[in-house]
Amino acid sequence: MLPLPKLTLYGFQHVLAFYAAAVIVPILLGNAMGLSGQELVYLINADLLTCGVASIIQALGVWKIGARLPLVQGVTFTAVSPMIAIGLGAGGGTAGLLVVYGAVITAGIATFLLAPFFSKLVKYFPPVVIGTVLTIIGLTLIPVGLQDAAGGSHLMGDPAYGDPKNLAYALGTLLFILAMVRVGKPFLSSLAVLLGLVGGTAVAWLLGDAHFGAVSQADWFGVSTPFHYGMPKFELLPIIAMTVVMLITMVETTGDVYAIGEITRKKVDGDTVARALRADGAATVLGGVLNSFPYVAFAENIGLVRMSKVMSRYVVVAAGVFMIVLGLLPKAGSLVAAIPHPVLGGAAISMFGMVAAVGIQILGKVDLREERNALILAVSLGAALLPTTVPSFFDRMPDDVQAVLDSGITLGGLTAITLNLFFNVFTRRRVMEIDWDDMEEPDGSAEPYIGATAR
Repeated sequence: MLPLPKLTLYGFQHVLAFYAAAVIVPILLGNAMGLSGQELVYLINADLLTCGVASIIQALGVWKIGARLPLVQGVTFTAVSPMIAIGLGAGGGTAGLLVVYGAVITAGIATFLLAPFFSKLVKYFPPVVIGTVLTIIGLTLIPVGLQDAAGGSHLMGDPAYGDPKNLAYALGTLLFILAMVRVGKPFLSSLAVLLGLVGGTAVAWLLGDAHFGAVSQADWFGVSTPFHYGMPKFELLPIIAMTVVMLITMVETTGDVYAIGEITRKKVDGDTVARALRADGAATVLGGVLNSFPYVAFAENIGLVRMSKVMSRYVVVAAGVFMIVLGLLPKAGSLVAAIPHPVLGGAAISMFGMVAAVGIQILGKVDLREERNALILAVSLGAALLPTTVPSFFDRMPDDVQAVLDSGITLGGLTAITLNLFFNVFTRRRVMEIDWDDMEEPDGSAEPYIGATAR
């Protein structure tokens, strides 16, 4: 437990790093379903409120729910395409939301109940799978940061997209963060992302590129009430689709838990994974009740933990309190939302890159001279980059299939899991695996068979 001033600063840094990704899902879904501006603001407030509650549960732990690790909870990007398809299939608008919420609640309950069984499958997620999934998460998120650096995806096709001024804001923010890490004292270095976001926004405001007009128009107080749009509708096919999405996010959360365990040097076992997955399930049910969406441990903030070296889970609790306040105070939330996209992009590039770095760090424990391990990594990376680099690759596929294949994280993760089962689980071939760290004795003598295990 850190002193209150440090908890406040570090917690707020997590909120700023997380905010843009937190609100993008309700924005994308609301726009696709034709919701009004007022309804869109309501979705954002509901999302932030639920994010705060879910993050506190994940970090603090309640009974057997929550990993008790510095993990921030956020709406999963994997669910965006399926939710849009479900909502539009039900007629769009608020009527479509009711079907979405029915599927979300049911999938959350399934995730909660399946958590202890899924955690027993951890033995099928060796370092080659976990490291590959985390590297994929980082590599597929980096383009999101790059889009923000160019001005934001909403500007694509507009002459302002890629404007040198936007690139200057992003590069300036990134260079400032790097400089703070390089020459700053430990305390300032740990706040590098927060200071970069504040500094970049201040410069943009002085140059007339950061606008706070929406702050004055926002309400001071707003509460998300359960089932605001009416009672959810439970339909079989949407429930099946959302349950599949949650199964995929369970793999993502498993990777995130191992990553944060690697960073904090805390041992992660099946019980830890089960508690984290129960928190995902409980948060997803809560999201459906409070007019929000499916939740997952957020990889973006794992990169921030790595960069700041602040590993206290109470910092995430403080961030959760901030998010609850933002969810109850639309005016405060709109102030944070005023951070320009290029400034966010500059910070995001470093954080998303750090997520990939954690994956590479875990892959460093894998013997990639073994061709099967190398193929798992190589083919999974290729699969993950398909929808990221060639967005139209699966356009001729059925809509239901596209909902799965259009996510690089999903496609790459499923590829890594499948290839590991094919090469390393369902095989009779015996392979000698050597722990190369144990190959040399302290006196320099070689012991060829120390640490060698047959599988």
